[in-house]
Amino acid sequence: MRLLLPLLAACTGPAPTPEVEAPAPVTATFATYNVSMYRDASGALLADLGNDQLQQARFAAAVLQEVRPDVLLLNEVDYDADGAAIAAFQQTFLGVSQAGGEPLSYPHVYIPETNTGEHSGFDLDNDGTVSATVGDAAYGGDAWGYGEYPGKYGLAVLSMHPIDEAAIRTFRTLTWASMPDNRLPTDWYDSDEAAAMRLSSKTHADVPVHIGSHTVHFLVSHPTPPTFDGTEDRNGRRNHDEIRFWADYLDADWMTDDAGLAGGLDDDASFVIAGDLNADPNDGDSTDAPVALLLDHTRIQAIEPRSEGAVEAAENQGRANTTHTGEHALDTTDFDDNQVGNLRIDYVLPSTDLSVRDSGVFWPKSDQPGFEWVGRFPFPVSDHRLVFATVDVPQE
Repeated sequence: MRLLLPLLAACTGPAPTPEVEAPAPVTATFATYNVSMYRDASGALLADLGNDQLQQARFAAAVLQEVRPDVLLLNEVDYDADGAAIAAFQQTFLGVSQAGGEPLSYPHVYIPETNTGEHSGFDLDNDGTVSATVGDAAYGGDAWGYGEYPGKYGLAVLSMHPIDEAAIRTFRTLTWASMPDNRLPTDWYDSDEAAAMRLSSKTHADVPVHIGSHTVHFLVSHPTPPTFDGTEDRNGRRNHDEIRFWADYLDADWMTDDAGLAGGLDDDASFVIAGDLNADPNDGDSTDAPVALLLDHTRIQAIEPRSEGAVEAAENQGRANTTHTGEHALDTTDFDDNQVGNLRIDYVLPSTDLSVRDSGVFWPKSDQPGFEWVGRFPFPVSDHRLVFATVDVPQE
């Protein structure tokens, strides 16, 4: 028998290698929410958050406790360098049950610096004065991004999963002129202003988040509204190129981040683009439909989060909404019905390698639970609604 065993092995060949089952994906919900938590003066938000009955913060927390995103972008939260406002919001509101919801806690927080309210030293609004008085509109017009004081309209990323802080890339100081084929209005800005003008009205940030063994790049921004300008269309042009930046980041390598690292995102990287992009695919005032650069991109899933509440609102409010060509169910904002109407301007767009399980806009109908948290003007929280997408993240 001892002689026969090797002969049998030679005849039958090596034993088959057992198949190794691929690790199960990790499911994660990504969201963006413009909560309009800005104030008239620096530090005022933090003071307001000391009141645990602050309705805006209670209802924002109630929405978040209902949707329970794993990775979250908050837009229009005033910036402070030590993150005290976000910490207060978490401790006093998110960490306490709102309307019966289960408390939330985000252990990982990233709060980038912002161009809003950072004075340029130039007369960017061409009113004849380089305003240096913090707190007035003229000062805001001469800032790199409109804001009457430094840090107004900031943004923050909150995550249940670890953030790779060492690998974060920001493009806050990237000049607009450095973008190839840019739309910088050189008939509005003089040569010195044009050379120095920053592309981002707040910042563009690539925030790598470790979802299990896989990294997802959370690409966040809040482009300027394409309004509040004149025939030069400086804000519409800037909004276009701020949105275009993310399309370029997936395809090109012309950009250099604030730390001096050149190049865009790796071709095989997973990502989710999120933010209040201030551009509707079909309606509103954006210049040349810039969001189509993302929705039509081969690496991006053009998902369509929707809600019943948006349909009800558009039908009940009528007026400008009746002129829109876009589908009302996709709206994410409740704007002035006489002039603008409701628009889709908030987005969560996953890369094509992430399997989408669900998506939506938190906008209940008037007879559904949670409507009181979003309501009608004057809005309990914001004229924006939370947008989310739940994806399966592959594991190595």
